[in-house]
Amino acid sequence: MTALLEAEELVRIYEVRRGIFGRPSPVRAVDGISLAVMPGETLGIVGESGSGKSTLGRMLLGLDLAQAGEVRFAGSPMPRNGTAEWRAMRAKMQLVYQDPLAALDRRLTIAAQIGEPLQIHRLVPRQYQADRVAELMEAVGLRSDQAGRFPHELSGGQRQRAVIARALASRPKLLVCDEPVSALDVSIQAQVVNMLRDLQERNGIGMVFISHDLKVVRNIADRVAVMYLGRIVEEASSDVVFRSPQHPYTKALVSSVPVPGKPLEGRMILQGEPPNPADRPSGCAFHPRCPVAQDICRTSSPALRRIGDGRTAACHAVAGETASIETMRRMA
Repeated sequence: MTALLEAEELVRIYEVRRGIFGRPSPVRAVDGISLAVMPGETLGIVGESGSGKSTLGRMLLGLDLAQAGEVRFAGSPMPRNGTAEWRAMRAKMQLVYQDPLAALDRRLTIAAQIGEPLQIHRLVPRQYQADRVAELMEAVGLRSDQAGRFPHELSGGQRQRAVIARALASRPKLLVCDEPVSALDVSIQAQVVNMLRDLQERNGIGMVFISHDLKVVRNIADRVAVMYLGRIVEEASSDVVFRSPQHPYTKALVSSVPVPGKPLEGRMILQGEPPNPADRPSGCAFHPRCPVAQDICRTSSPALRRIGDGRTAACHAVAGETASIETMRRMA
């Protein structure tokens, strides 16, 4: 089966100035990432704030340009941003924003905003647009009497449903969801995640689900890619990642997820904060916080490689290059 979305060796570098008169320093927000999403599949992307998740999501849609690498959608390279070809492709690839209130125009009604893509892409004759808007609102669980309301008149969960309805208006093949439920209450999060899963199953939509909340990702993702300072450090099926994480960073993230009936003792707690992206550590970027770091980790950056179970990981110990029985025992 052909991949719906492919990214190959994506790189995005920003110049960050330290102080008013400081020299700009390069920050590799996305540093050589490759991934693929199959039709109807959900790829979860997780990591701490500043790991490059949102930048990667925007690059997959062509909203942020890559300095190196390539994105392909349904086998075709991403056209140049702003061209007619790019706009046509973007109709099939939609972004669901983190903050629905910021994503919606406060001056327009919900119905008007859901109907915007129908007009922009000329998808439905004008006389049928109201029917299509009503259909989209019903699909995401919004009532017909809410069509004439403005964003501030809806709850946070209802606003996010409106954003999703607008994203679905062009019948996309791919949704990139950037922290779509992080601003919602836990009970509303579950409703929105279940709705996304149902819509995906009914329409065969591929999805990239970006989040720092592993509980949510575990419930919705088929595969999970773990990011740290602009790179993927582990990728596998959701079941494999949560059952037996291998990279020390993944282990720490998974162990931080509360499990009913499981004691807090024995969890792996990371020391310190993520390094400044503008001052990336030598070798493996995770080594200053890694409980099993070795000399090679401080000088050599591990490559992402296959280690079995359909899994890839970027870790010298996991890859077996310098792993000893004692090292692996400490990671268990």
